[in-house]
Amino acid sequence: MDMKKRFLYFALLCCSLVSILTACEDDDPELGEAPTVADATFSVTPKADQPNVVNFSSTSSPFLKRWSFGNGSAGEGDAVTASYPFKGTYQVTMTAYTSGGSVTTTQSIEIAQDDPTLLDVDEYNFLTGGLTAINGKTWVMDKGTAGHMGIGPAAGTWPEWYAAPPNAKDGLGMYDDSINFKLKGSELLYHTNGDVYVNAGFGGAFAGAVKEPNGNDFIAPYNPGPQTWSLSESNGKWYLTIGGGGFIGYYSGRAPVYEILSITPDELYIRSIQEGEAGNAWYQRFIRKGFVRNPPPPPPYKIEDIFTDFDGSGNITFTPNSNGSIATYDNPAPVPINTSAKVGKYVKAPGGGGAFSNVQIQLPYKMDLRERHVFKMKVFIPSYNDYTTEGGESWQTYKTLQRYASVKLQNRDEAEAFRTQTEVLHKDLPLNEWVELTFDFSSASANTTYNTIVIQMGGEGIYTGGIFFIDDFVLLPAAE
Repeated sequence: MDMKKRFLYFALLCCSLVSILTACEDDDPELGEAPTVADATFSVTPKADQPNVVNFSSTSSPFLKRWSFGNGSAGEGDAVTASYPFKGTYQVTMTAYTSGGSVTTTQSIEIAQDDPTLLDVDEYNFLTGGLTAINGKTWVMDKGTAGHMGIGPAAGTWPEWYAAPPNAKDGLGMYDDSINFKLKGSELLYHTNGDVYVNAGFGGAFAGAVKEPNGNDFIAPYNPGPQTWSLSESNGKWYLTIGGGGFIGYYSGRAPVYEILSITPDELYIRSIQEGEAGNAWYQRFIRKGFVRNPPPPPPYKIEDIFTDFDGSGNITFTPNSNGSIATYDNPAPVPINTSAKVGKYVKAPGGGGAFSNVQIQLPYKMDLRERHVFKMKVFIPSYNDYTTEGGESWQTYKTLQRYASVKLQNRDEAEAFRTQTEVLHKDLPLNEWVELTFDFSSASANTTYNTIVIQMGGEGIYTGGIFFIDDFVLLPAAE
């Protein structure tokens, strides 16, 4: 639904609701007039030079008209067009909506001959292998690529809120799936090997679903029979619809309509946006079965200056993670040992979503720690934080916000980077004064895999939020 029509539909529904409430107050429950069959009549006009392309039109008064073309695709509006590459009989349905309700009518149309030229476009050819691929084309999850699944803003093109690292979901019912698209008959064969990976909020929709071992999502039994698929184009964008309410890959609970962000003979990048949740989307990447991606060149192994003073000098970009954030802020205590005007205000979000709050410095290289492996950072712990309320993860030995400052080195290319990290932690820091801390990673000087620096304040696994201040984070020169 385009945004203008979505807004009009919503506005009219709101008007209807207001009318209902007003009627109740006035003891007059009358709504608008109910639509009749005449409101849902429509004309069918094949194109004169291309009879497999059919124009449908309705000039009746209802403000919203939705169509199902009988070929697995759908449309919306007063005048719509559908393509029928294969001969056959198709049931076309239109539903007309008014403030008084809705009415549906159906017409049967006959397509006399196949017209494969309608399918000779890149999107169809890339998805199915084209007219000569009798057995269609099979796709699998692009599990070896970062961001092969995840969630992010619908306005973007990347799952920036969560992008799965390579192979992060191994053994959870998704990586052994294969999806076969056939051009003939728009047939879809989804081979799941018995189970699929399901979003935490929808595990109950699958009988026999079990929670994944180390997370909140589910592994669920699912063995669909042959299904159908369709492609449609709207405003220059292509959409893949799975018939019968089916889905492919990760089941996020979204409608079975996927926007195609990009497609080539070897790669398919899609996302699904739930109607009514236009702010976020689930992203998925697939590759042609048998496709082997050329490995990227390894990142350089080196060390460079790493520093920031929040007063405008520095070469660091912080990446928020797990509801942690940092921003430049006025120094809350501009006294020795830190009289600078600006510092970094670190915020740990409250609740379970902020239990693992941190900020990261994601480097484009692997760190050579052999000669330079000591960091310094100034820290200010305010007394106004709540250090007494208990609440946190069951495994954590402490249950309150802590006066801690931690720096960790991680390899973000790993699915669970915390398992191989090296941490230097300072505990029980004084309140309301600047202290300068040293973080010595000499124990990790032989490690050649670290490409991420993690700063974490207040402890880990705790549900109480807090505000902290840091300044003058720097990697020291090599010891002479």
